[in-house]
Amino acid sequence: MEIKQYIEKAKLGDQVAFTYLLDKFWNEVYGFMLLRTENETDAEDITIETFSKAFDKIGTYNNDFQFNTWLIAIAKNVHIDLLRKKKSSLFIDITDEEDDIAYGIADDSPSAEDQLIIEQNLSRLLQFIKQLKPAYQEVIQMRYFQEMSYQEIADDLKEPLNNVKIKLLRAKKLLAEIIERG
Repeated sequence: MEIKQYIEKAKLGDQVAFTYLLDKFWNEVYGFMLLRTENETDAEDITIETFSKAFDKIGTYNNDFQFNTWLIAIAKNVHIDLLRKKKSSLFIDITDEEDDIAYGIADDSPSAEDQLIIEQNLSRLLQFIKQLKPAYQEVIQMRYFQEMSYQEIADDLKEPLNNVKIKLLRAKKLLAEIIERG
């Protein structure tokens, strides 16, 4: 199936088409934003927001233009909005290196609860989940362990519903990749 067919299906609300488009164009948008921001966290946040906005407004997409060009234009606007927000607030920018140092301090040894879970054959899954970035761990935890609805997660995280859906979709995809490697 061609990209245009997936786009048309996505316009009709087809989740499989959305997933295909996300998988197909994620690396291109993320890579573009990583070059612009030089920060993995910002690039990932912008990419998530880009796909959220794109999927919200997919009905306005004009087939005369390349889909990836449209996504990149959205990403640029999201990045500009982020820069404006950073400028207007007192924001301490933490580099990826500082971020890695902070997370390196955390103790990776299993807790008593983890030992019980190991006995119940869930430890392997938890170990895979722990390999995800904290934002992905959080949404997986809320959705599958706390059994929160998408809307409850969105309210709790103070994020748009589509961002939560995309984060969960991305988290599940990354988790599947980790499990395949493991």
